[in-house]
Amino acid sequence: MQTILLIARQTWKTILRNKASLWLTVLLGITLCVATWIGWQHYQTQQQQRLQYSKAVREKWVSKPDKHPHRMAHYGYLVFRDKHPLSFFDFGIESFSGVSVFLEAHKQNTVNFSEAGFSNGTLRFGEMSVAMVLQLLVPLLIFFLGYNAIAGERESGTLKILLCQSVSWRQLMIGKTLGLIAVSFTLFLPVIVLTIVLWAVLSQGQVAADAALRLLFLLAAYAVYFAICAGITVLVSAVSRSAKGALTILLGSWIFFLVILPRLTQAAGANIYPAPSKIAFAAAVEEDLHKQGDSHNPDDPHYAGMKAAVLQKYHVKDVKDLPFNYGGYVMAEGEKISAGIYADHLRRLTKIYQQQNSFTVAASYINPYLAIRNLSMALTAADFATYASFQEQVEQYRYQLAQRMNRLQMEYISNDKPEVISHDHWAEMPDFKYRFKAVRAVLRDQVATIMALVCWLGLMTAGLLTASKWARTL
Repeated sequence: MQTILLIARQTWKTILRNKASLWLTVLLGITLCVATWIGWQHYQTQQQQRLQYSKAVREKWVSKPDKHPHRMAHYGYLVFRDKHPLSFFDFGIESFSGVSVFLEAHKQNTVNFSEAGFSNGTLRFGEMSVAMVLQLLVPLLIFFLGYNAIAGERESGTLKILLCQSVSWRQLMIGKTLGLIAVSFTLFLPVIVLTIVLWAVLSQGQVAADAALRLLFLLAAYAVYFAICAGITVLVSAVSRSAKGALTILLGSWIFFLVILPRLTQAAGANIYPAPSKIAFAAAVEEDLHKQGDSHNPDDPHYAGMKAAVLQKYHVKDVKDLPFNYGGYVMAEGEKISAGIYADHLRRLTKIYQQQNSFTVAASYINPYLAIRNLSMALTAADFATYASFQEQVEQYRYQLAQRMNRLQMEYISNDKPEVISHDHWAEMPDFKYRFKAVRAVLRDQVATIMALVCWLGLMTAGLLTASKWARTL
């Protein structure tokens, strides 16, 4: 172990002693600081806007005058998707998934107003986040700093000298790998400190245990990712005949695994499991709704039969003699049917997207970049699962809002009562509050991705331990 640590320390000093390597490291460190600042500004701006407009919507809803509850149901409500405090670290699909939904009776609207839809075109070139720098640029830096870790020793003739001084291949390769990991952590440790500080600031000092665990697992995942990249770099350098050949292999691998393969897996998933367009989805929902009938049409066969059954149940001949407002009863039944149909279609659509994403998860076992990307988005609540959870909670809130208005109509609107009710009832409906998934649920959903990282770490470790059997010494 003493020999391994000596080699690791020497590798770290040699890399940072080189002016080109030092400047590359410093430049990437500055880039990380800039990305952290951009992420913090982005979070602060977006979250303040959403809280501001959410408060304005609530105030307008509560201040509405006395009126018919069904008119309030159609007046609608606007809800916004909160940003997780850790989302400044990884933007994920935040800029493309929309931030708000308009809620109204008998109709389910989509999530709208994404940042991509209002961008000036710069978003097409990608966003600079801390996660993007750590996932794409840090591995590239590790490749540049470590491509000659052993191949350079071989070319200069010092490799034979080291091996003749009772230094084994295992000691040499593990020491070189630890040295590269130490260099990457020279960049990573300041990011850890900045992340913790900003996270505490954005949480306003109210640090929840769930968020703390998210951050802990996030940092551990990136540490494993850097270790994998460092191990791969040393292995490629060990089996290459020249430093130039090692650099060529590493750069080619970076382009293929981090640029080309992610897009290929997404395209493959979309082609094998095609999702309907927005128009086709809405048309399918509308078709199923038409089959069930129209709650606003008194001559509709379905609702005409329901009317007869209700009259028979209460032993009356006219809906005016019912102990409740029949119009509210019909609206409640129609809302129940339409919500069920929409929920069924949404579940099928979500399943298609999950099947598409399964290709990315499967590809994580041949590409560690996809594994860390998926896990990072999940832990920072910027992934598709979070977006789908938001849609589900929004629809539950919309259904409760519509049915509350229907119950108010049934209870307070009748033949001998006015067609309006007190505005005090509007405040009885609680405001929408999105609930993020617990970290336990996130980790459970990401078991396959976590196992992919573990498998890569195991393969890298096994390769280093058995390197003496196949490494070239010439």
